[in-house]
Amino acid sequence: MKKNLSVLVVFILALSSLASGSGFLIYEHGTAAMALAGAFVGIANDPSAIFYNPAGIAWLPGTRVSAGGTFIFPAGSLLLPSWPDPAFQKVYQLDQTFFPPHFYLTHRFGSRVAFGVGVFAPYGLGTAWPVNYPLKYICTETSMQTLFVNPTLAVMLNDNLSIGFGVSYVHSTLKLDLVRHIEIPEVWTGDVPASLKKATGEAVAFNAGLLFKKDRFSAGFNWRSNFTVDYTGDFFLNKTRVPAPIQPYIPGAGVVTTSFKHPNIFDLGFSYQISPKFLVAVAGQYLTWKVYDSYEINIVFENGMTEQEVVEENFKNSILLRAALQYLLKDNLALRGGVIYDQTPQPVETMDPALPDASRVAFTLGLGYTKGKFSVDVAYMYELFQDRTSPNRDIYPMGLGAGTYQTSAQLLGVTLGYRF
Repeated sequence: MKKNLSVLVVFILALSSLASGSGFLIYEHGTAAMALAGAFVGIANDPSAIFYNPAGIAWLPGTRVSAGGTFIFPAGSLLLPSWPDPAFQKVYQLDQTFFPPHFYLTHRFGSRVAFGVGVFAPYGLGTAWPVNYPLKYICTETSMQTLFVNPTLAVMLNDNLSIGFGVSYVHSTLKLDLVRHIEIPEVWTGDVPASLKKATGEAVAFNAGLLFKKDRFSAGFNWRSNFTVDYTGDFFLNKTRVPAPIQPYIPGAGVVTTSFKHPNIFDLGFSYQISPKFLVAVAGQYLTWKVYDSYEINIVFENGMTEQEVVEENFKNSILLRAALQYLLKDNLALRGGVIYDQTPQPVETMDPALPDASRVAFTLGLGYTKGKFSVDVAYMYELFQDRTSPNRDIYPMGLGAGTYQTSAQLLGVTLGYRF
Protein backbone atom coordinates (compact mmCIF):
# COMPACT_ATOMS: atom_id res chain seq x y z
CA MET A 1 0.00 0.00 0.00
CA LYS A 2 1.44 3.37 -1.00
CA LYS A 3 1.33 6.22 1.45
CA ASN A 4 -1.31 8.74 0.36
CA LEU A 5 0.43 12.05 -0.40
CA SER A 6 -1.03 15.49 -1.02
CA VAL A 7 -0.67 17.10 -4.44
CA LEU A 8 1.78 19.59 -2.94
CA VAL A 9 3.99 16.94 -1.38
CA VAL A 10 4.10 14.99 -4.65
CA PHE A 11 5.53 18.01 -6.43
CA ILE A 12 7.93 18.68 -3.57
CA LEU A 13 9.39 15.20 -3.93
CA ALA A 14 10.16 15.61 -7.61
CA LEU A 15 11.04 19.30 -7.79
CA SER A 16 13.40 19.20 -4.83
CA SER A 17 15.83 17.03 -6.73
CA LEU A 18 15.12 18.29 -10.22
CA ALA A 19 16.74 21.69 -9.79
CA SER A 20 19.82 20.71 -7.83
CA GLY A 21 22.86 18.51 -7.64
CA SER A 22 25.95 18.00 -9.74
CA GLY A 23 23.91 15.65 -11.90
CA PHE A 24 22.26 18.69 -13.53
CA LEU A 25 25.39 20.87 -13.74
CA ILE A 26 26.88 20.61 -17.22
CA TYR A 27 30.49 21.82 -17.46
CA GLU A 28 31.24 20.81 -21.06
CA HIS A 29 30.90 24.10 -22.96
CA GLY A 30 34.01 23.95 -25.11
CA THR A 31 35.30 20.75 -26.66
CA ALA A 32 39.02 21.41 -26.18
CA ALA A 33 38.28 22.06 -22.50
CA MET A 34 36.11 18.93 -22.35
CA ALA A 35 38.95 16.79 -23.73
CA LEU A 36 41.18 18.29 -21.02
CA ALA A 37 38.71 17.12 -18.35
CA GLY A 38 37.60 20.71 -17.76
CA ALA A 39 41.05 21.63 -16.37
CA PHE A 40 40.96 24.72 -18.56
CA VAL A 41 40.85 27.63 -16.11
CA GLY A 42 44.65 27.88 -16.16
CA ILE A 43 44.82 27.58 -19.97
CA ALA A 44 41.80 29.52 -21.33
CA ASN A 45 43.32 29.91 -24.79
CA ASP A 46 40.20 29.78 -26.98
CA PRO A 47 36.83 31.63 -27.01
CA SER A 48 35.28 29.19 -24.52
CA ALA A 49 37.33 31.11 -21.94
CA ILE A 50 34.16 33.21 -21.59
CA PHE A 51 32.76 30.25 -19.65
CA TYR A 52 35.92 28.78 -18.10
CA ASN A 53 37.90 31.96 -17.32
CA PRO A 54 36.88 35.29 -18.89
CA ALA A 55 40.36 36.74 -18.38
CA GLY A 56 41.57 34.44 -21.14
CA ILE A 57 39.94 36.36 -23.99
CA ALA A 58 42.37 39.26 -23.42
CA TRP A 59 45.11 36.99 -24.81
CA LEU A 60 43.22 36.23 -28.06
CA PRO A 61 44.17 38.64 -30.87
CA GLY A 62 41.74 39.66 -33.59
CA THR A 63 38.21 38.31 -33.87
CA ARG A 64 37.34 34.71 -33.11
CA VAL A 65 34.16 32.72 -33.26
CA SER A 66 33.41 29.17 -32.17
CA ALA A 67 30.27 27.07 -31.97
CA GLY A 68 29.37 23.51 -31.14
CA GLY A 69 27.71 21.30 -28.59
CA THR A 70 27.86 18.11 -26.59
CA PHE A 71 25.75 15.02 -27.13
CA ILE A 72 24.95 13.45 -23.75
CA PHE A 73 23.75 9.84 -23.53
CA PRO A 74 22.80 8.93 -19.93
CA ALA A 75 22.03 5.38 -18.83
CA GLY A 76 20.81 4.08 -15.52
CA SER A 77 18.89 1.48 -13.61
CA LEU A 78 17.19 1.14 -10.25
CA LEU A 79 17.32 -2.04 -8.18
CA LEU A 80 14.28 -2.53 -5.92
CA PRO A 81 15.06 -5.82 -4.15
CA SER A 82 12.14 -5.61 -1.70
CA TRP A 83 9.50 -4.91 -4.32
CA PRO A 84 6.97 -7.79 -4.35
CA ASP A 85 6.67 -8.01 -8.15
CA PRO A 86 9.93 -9.43 -9.60
CA ALA A 87 9.22 -7.67 -12.91
CA PHE A 88 9.98 -4.34 -11.20
CA GLN A 89 12.92 -5.36 -9.05
CA LYS A 90 15.20 -3.87 -11.71
CA VAL A 91 13.96 -0.89 -13.70
CA TYR A 92 15.88 0.82 -16.50
CA GLN A 93 15.80 4.49 -17.39
CA LEU A 94 14.37 5.20 -20.83
CA ASP A 95 16.83 6.21 -23.53
CA GLN A 96 17.37 9.95 -23.83
CA THR A 97 19.79 12.19 -25.71
CA PHE A 98 20.61 15.77 -24.76
CA PHE A 99 22.54 18.37 -26.74
CA PRO A 100 23.50 21.52 -24.82
CA PRO A 101 24.96 23.94 -27.40
CA HIS A 102 27.58 26.63 -27.04
CA PHE A 103 28.54 29.72 -29.05
CA TYR A 104 31.28 32.28 -28.48
CA LEU A 105 32.41 35.47 -30.20
CA THR A 106 35.46 37.47 -29.06
CA HIS A 107 37.25 40.57 -30.34
CA ARG A 108 40.36 42.30 -29.01
CA PHE A 109 40.69 46.06 -29.37
CA GLY A 110 44.39 46.83 -29.73
CA SER A 111 46.59 44.80 -27.40
CA ARG A 112 44.95 45.29 -24.00
CA VAL A 113 41.14 45.16 -24.07
CA ALA A 114 38.84 42.41 -25.34
CA PHE A 115 35.10 41.93 -25.46
CA GLY A 116 33.13 38.76 -26.05
CA VAL A 117 29.75 37.13 -25.70
CA GLY A 118 28.94 33.52 -24.94
CA VAL A 119 25.74 31.49 -25.09
CA PHE A 120 25.62 28.14 -23.27
CA ALA A 121 23.43 25.93 -21.08
CA PRO A 122 25.21 24.91 -17.85
CA TYR A 123 22.21 23.49 -15.97
CA GLY A 124 20.03 20.95 -17.72
CA LEU A 125 19.38 17.30 -18.56
CA GLY A 126 16.54 15.17 -17.19
CA THR A 127 15.36 11.65 -16.44
CA ALA A 128 12.69 9.36 -17.92
CA TRP A 129 11.29 6.14 -16.43
CA PRO A 130 8.57 3.67 -17.48
CA VAL A 131 5.13 5.12 -16.77
CA ASN A 132 4.10 2.09 -14.69
CA TYR A 133 7.20 1.60 -12.54
CA PRO A 134 6.81 1.64 -8.72
CA LEU A 135 8.17 5.17 -8.17
CA LYS A 136 5.88 6.78 -10.73
CA TYR A 137 4.35 8.74 -7.85
CA ILE A 138 7.61 10.71 -7.55
CA CYS A 139 8.20 11.20 -11.27
CA THR A 140 8.04 9.52 -14.64
CA GLU A 141 9.86 12.22 -16.59
CA THR A 142 11.74 15.38 -15.67
CA SER A 143 13.68 17.95 -17.65
CA MET A 144 15.48 21.21 -17.05
CA GLN A 145 16.86 23.67 -19.58
CA THR A 146 18.84 26.73 -18.54
CA LEU A 147 20.27 29.16 -21.08
CA PHE A 148 22.94 31.77 -20.28
CA VAL A 149 23.75 34.80 -22.44
CA ASN A 150 27.08 36.05 -21.08
CA PRO A 151 28.71 39.27 -22.38
CA THR A 152 32.29 39.60 -21.08
CA LEU A 153 35.04 42.23 -20.85
CA ALA A 154 38.72 41.42 -20.28
CA VAL A 155 41.78 43.64 -19.79
CA MET A 156 45.53 42.97 -19.82
CA LEU A 157 46.87 44.53 -16.61
CA ASN A 158 50.45 43.89 -17.69
CA ASP A 159 52.33 41.50 -19.96
CA ASN A 160 51.69 38.57 -17.60
CA LEU A 161 48.31 39.17 -15.98
CA SER A 162 44.77 39.68 -17.26
CA ILE A 163 41.41 40.09 -15.59
CA GLY A 164 37.91 39.47 -16.92
CA PHE A 165 34.34 40.20 -15.87
CA GLY A 166 30.95 39.11 -17.16
CA VAL A 167 27.24 39.29 -16.49
CA SER A 168 24.71 36.67 -17.58
CA TYR A 169 21.04 36.76 -18.36
CA VAL A 170 19.64 33.39 -17.27
CA HIS A 171 16.44 31.84 -18.63
CA SER A 172 15.33 28.48 -17.25
CA THR A 173 12.47 26.04 -17.82
CA LEU A 174 11.28 23.01 -15.84
CA LYS A 175 8.98 20.19 -16.92
CA LEU A 176 7.72 17.32 -14.80
CA ASP A 177 5.42 14.33 -15.32
CA LEU A 178 4.28 11.91 -12.63
CA VAL A 179 1.28 9.93 -11.43
CA ARG A 180 -0.91 11.13 -8.58
CA HIS A 181 -2.63 8.47 -6.44
CA ILE A 182 -5.98 9.80 -5.24
CA GLU A 183 -8.15 8.24 -2.56
CA ILE A 184 -11.66 9.47 -1.77
CA PRO A 185 -12.72 7.07 1.04
CA GLU A 186 -15.63 4.80 0.15
CA VAL A 187 -16.11 6.67 -3.13
CA TRP A 188 -13.18 6.24 -5.53
CA THR A 189 -9.50 5.32 -5.61
CA GLY A 190 -7.22 5.57 -8.62
CA ASP A 191 -4.15 6.94 -10.34
CA VAL A 192 -4.29 10.24 -12.22
CA PRO A 193 -1.49 11.49 -14.53
CA ALA A 194 -0.14 14.86 -13.40
CA SER A 195 2.27 17.30 -14.97
CA LEU A 196 4.01 20.61 -14.53
CA LYS A 197 4.04 22.20 -17.97
CA LYS A 198 7.07 24.34 -18.67
CA ALA A 199 7.57 26.39 -15.54
CA THR A 200 9.81 29.31 -16.47
CA GLY A 201 12.05 31.67 -14.56
CA GLU A 202 14.78 34.24 -15.04
CA ALA A 203 17.80 35.49 -13.13
CA VAL A 204 21.01 37.49 -13.43
CA ALA A 205 24.41 36.00 -12.62
CA PHE A 206 28.00 37.23 -12.67
CA ASN A 207 31.45 35.83 -13.39
CA ALA A 208 35.04 37.00 -13.04
CA GLY A 209 38.48 35.56 -13.64
CA LEU A 210 42.24 36.08 -13.47
CA LEU A 211 44.87 34.57 -15.75
CA PHE A 212 48.63 34.71 -15.14
CA LYS A 213 51.21 33.48 -17.65
CA LYS A 214 54.98 33.49 -17.35
CA ASP A 215 57.33 31.39 -19.44
CA ARG A 216 56.00 27.80 -19.37
CA PHE A 217 53.72 28.27 -16.36
CA SER A 218 50.19 29.64 -16.17
CA ALA A 219 47.60 29.91 -13.41
CA GLY A 220 43.95 30.86 -13.52
CA PHE A 221 41.04 31.58 -11.23
CA ASN A 222 37.36 31.71 -12.18
CA TRP A 223 34.26 32.58 -10.19
CA ARG A 224 30.68 32.07 -11.26
CA SER A 225 28.18 33.62 -8.89
CA ASN A 226 25.28 32.06 -7.11
CA PHE A 227 21.82 33.04 -8.34
CA THR A 228 18.19 32.29 -7.64
CA VAL A 229 15.59 31.45 -10.27
CA ASP A 230 11.95 32.20 -9.45
CA TYR A 231 9.73 29.77 -11.38
CA THR A 232 6.06 30.00 -12.29
CA GLY A 233 4.29 27.20 -14.14
CA ASP A 234 0.96 25.54 -14.81
CA PHE A 235 0.05 22.30 -13.06
CA PHE A 236 -2.47 19.86 -14.55
CA LEU A 237 -4.24 16.69 -13.43
CA ASN A 238 -5.56 14.62 -16.32
CA LYS A 239 -9.02 13.61 -15.11
CA THR A 240 -10.17 11.84 -18.28
CA ARG A 241 -9.96 8.45 -16.54
CA VAL A 242 -11.81 9.68 -13.46
CA PRO A 243 -15.57 8.90 -13.35
CA ALA A 244 -17.59 11.98 -14.25
CA PRO A 245 -19.39 12.23 -10.85
CA ILE A 246 -16.00 12.30 -9.09
CA GLN A 247 -14.26 14.86 -11.28
CA PRO A 248 -15.63 17.97 -9.51
CA TYR A 249 -13.94 16.83 -6.29
CA ILE A 250 -10.48 16.73 -7.86
CA PRO A 251 -8.71 19.99 -8.80
CA GLY A 252 -7.77 19.83 -12.45
CA ALA A 253 -5.27 22.67 -12.66
CA GLY A 254 -3.32 25.22 -10.71
CA VAL A 255 -0.32 27.52 -10.72
CA VAL A 256 2.94 26.45 -9.11
CA THR A 257 5.52 28.97 -7.88
CA THR A 258 8.87 28.19 -6.33
CA SER A 259 12.46 29.40 -6.21
CA PHE A 260 15.70 27.45 -6.51
CA LYS A 261 19.13 28.58 -5.43
CA HIS A 262 22.22 27.75 -7.48
CA PRO A 263 25.73 27.75 -6.02
CA ASN A 264 28.83 29.85 -6.34
CA ILE A 265 31.46 28.01 -8.37
CA PHE A 266 35.12 28.70 -7.59
CA ASP A 267 37.71 27.25 -9.97
CA LEU A 268 41.49 27.34 -9.52
CA GLY A 269 43.88 25.73 -11.99
CA PHE A 270 47.45 25.54 -13.21
CA SER A 271 49.17 24.40 -16.37
CA TYR A 272 52.80 23.79 -17.26
CA GLN A 273 54.42 23.35 -20.67
CA ILE A 274 56.83 20.52 -19.91
CA SER A 275 58.20 20.61 -23.45
CA PRO A 276 57.16 22.20 -26.76
CA LYS A 277 54.88 19.21 -27.34
CA PHE A 278 53.75 18.25 -23.84
CA LEU A 279 51.37 20.20 -21.56
CA VAL A 280 50.00 19.18 -18.16
CA ALA A 281 47.06 20.85 -16.39
CA VAL A 282 45.27 20.46 -13.05
CA ALA A 283 42.28 22.24 -11.53
CA GLY A 284 40.02 22.12 -8.52
CA GLN A 285 36.50 23.41 -8.03
CA TYR A 286 34.51 24.30 -4.95
CA LEU A 287 30.72 24.60 -5.22
CA THR A 288 28.68 26.20 -2.43
CA TRP A 289 25.70 23.85 -2.67
CA LYS A 290 25.04 24.56 1.01
CA VAL A 291 22.97 27.53 -0.20
CA TYR A 292 20.38 24.91 -1.14
CA ASP A 293 19.35 24.31 2.45
CA SER A 294 15.61 24.81 1.97
CA TYR A 295 13.03 26.27 -0.38
CA GLU A 296 9.34 27.14 -0.48
CA ILE A 297 6.76 25.84 -2.95
CA ASN A 298 3.23 27.15 -3.46
CA ILE A 299 0.22 25.89 -5.44
CA VAL A 300 -2.89 27.96 -6.16
CA PHE A 301 -5.63 25.66 -7.47
CA GLU A 302 -8.29 26.67 -9.98
CA ASN A 303 -10.95 26.50 -7.25
CA GLY A 304 -9.06 29.08 -5.16
CA MET A 305 -7.56 26.65 -2.66
CA THR A 306 -3.88 27.12 -1.84
CA GLU A 307 -1.12 24.97 -0.40
CA GLN A 308 2.31 26.03 0.81
CA GLU A 309 5.30 24.20 2.21
CA VAL A 310 8.89 24.94 3.23
CA VAL A 311 11.18 22.01 2.47
CA GLU A 312 14.50 21.29 4.16
CA GLU A 313 17.16 19.88 1.81
CA ASN A 314 20.47 20.30 3.71
CA PHE A 315 22.80 20.00 0.74
CA LYS A 316 26.54 20.12 1.38
CA ASN A 317 29.29 22.03 -0.37
CA SER A 318 31.20 19.85 -2.82
CA ILE A 319 34.46 19.66 -4.75
CA LEU A 320 35.64 18.52 -8.17
CA LEU A 321 39.23 17.60 -9.03
CA ARG A 322 40.54 17.62 -12.60
CA ALA A 323 43.82 16.59 -14.25
CA ALA A 324 44.74 16.51 -17.94
CA LEU A 325 47.52 16.07 -20.48
CA GLN A 326 48.00 17.41 -24.01
CA TYR A 327 50.52 16.12 -26.54
CA LEU A 328 51.15 17.62 -29.98
CA LEU A 329 51.24 14.79 -32.49
CA LYS A 330 51.94 17.45 -35.14
CA ASP A 331 52.16 21.22 -35.00
CA ASN A 332 48.46 21.40 -35.89
CA LEU A 333 47.18 18.21 -34.24
CA ALA A 334 46.79 17.83 -30.46
CA LEU A 335 45.94 14.69 -28.50
CA ARG A 336 44.23 15.36 -25.17
CA GLY A 337 43.00 13.34 -22.23
CA GLY A 338 42.12 13.65 -18.57
CA VAL A 339 40.34 12.41 -15.47
CA ILE A 340 37.74 13.96 -13.14
CA TYR A 341 36.52 13.26 -9.62
CA ASP A 342 33.12 14.82 -8.88
CA GLN A 343 31.71 14.74 -5.34
CA THR A 344 27.93 14.81 -5.00
CA PRO A 345 26.41 17.47 -2.72
CA GLN A 346 23.14 15.57 -2.32
CA PRO A 347 22.28 13.73 0.91
CA VAL A 348 21.11 10.19 0.34
CA GLU A 349 17.86 11.05 2.13
CA THR A 350 16.79 13.34 -0.73
CA MET A 351 18.01 11.17 -3.60
CA ASP A 352 15.22 9.88 -5.84
CA PRO A 353 14.47 9.04 -9.51
CA ALA A 354 14.10 12.71 -10.45
CA LEU A 355 17.85 13.05 -9.89
CA PRO A 356 19.75 9.89 -8.91
CA ASP A 357 22.96 11.80 -8.20
CA ALA A 358 26.12 10.25 -6.78
CA SER A 359 29.83 10.90 -6.64
CA ARG A 360 31.54 9.87 -9.85
CA VAL A 361 34.73 9.61 -11.85
CA ALA A 362 35.05 10.51 -15.51
CA PHE A 363 37.65 9.93 -18.21
CA THR A 364 38.14 12.08 -21.30
CA LEU A 365 39.91 11.76 -24.64
CA GLY A 366 40.00 14.13 -27.60
CA LEU A 367 41.74 15.68 -30.58
CA GLY A 368 42.23 19.25 -31.76
CA TYR A 369 43.07 20.10 -35.37
CA THR A 370 43.88 23.46 -36.96
CA LYS A 371 44.17 24.35 -40.64
CA GLY A 372 44.93 27.97 -41.36
CA LYS A 373 42.25 30.05 -39.66
CA PHE A 374 39.95 27.07 -39.11
CA SER A 375 39.91 24.71 -36.12
CA VAL A 376 37.91 21.68 -35.05
CA ASP A 377 37.93 19.92 -31.69
CA VAL A 378 36.32 16.61 -30.80
CA ALA A 379 36.12 14.87 -27.43
CA TYR A 380 34.65 11.83 -25.70
CA MET A 381 33.85 11.44 -22.01
CA TYR A 382 32.75 8.43 -19.97
CA GLU A 383 31.22 9.03 -16.53
CA LEU A 384 30.79 6.26 -13.99
CA PHE A 385 28.67 7.03 -10.93
CA GLN A 386 29.06 5.33 -7.58
CA ASP A 387 26.27 2.85 -6.83
CA ARG A 388 24.07 4.49 -4.23
CA THR A 389 21.13 3.23 -2.16
CA SER A 390 18.28 5.57 -1.28
CA PRO A 391 15.04 5.27 0.71
CA ASN A 392 13.36 7.13 -2.19
CA ARG A 393 11.57 9.53 0.12
CA ASP A 394 9.97 6.61 2.02
CA ILE A 395 6.83 6.81 -0.10
CA TYR A 396 6.15 3.12 0.61
CA PRO A 397 6.02 1.49 4.06
CA MET A 398 8.50 -1.12 5.27
CA GLY A 399 11.20 0.06 2.86
CA LEU A 400 9.50 -1.42 -0.20
CA GLY A 401 10.58 1.57 -2.30
CA ALA A 402 14.20 1.64 -1.17
CA GLY A 403 16.58 0.94 -4.01
CA THR A 404 20.07 1.19 -5.45
CA TYR A 405 20.82 3.39 -8.44
CA GLN A 406 23.43 2.44 -11.03
CA THR A 407 24.22 5.28 -13.42
CA SER A 408 26.66 6.10 -16.20
CA ALA A 409 26.86 8.55 -19.08
CA GLN A 410 28.71 8.97 -22.35
CA LEU A 411 29.37 12.39 -23.87
CA LEU A 412 30.53 13.32 -27.36
CA GLY A 413 31.47 16.92 -28.09
CA VAL A 414 32.45 18.93 -31.14
CA THR A 415 33.42 22.59 -31.58
CA LEU A 416 34.22 24.44 -34.80
CA GLY A 417 36.26 27.64 -34.68
CA TYR A 418 37.42 30.39 -37.01
CA ARG A 419 39.90 33.28 -36.64
CA PHE A 420 39.23 36.44 -38.67
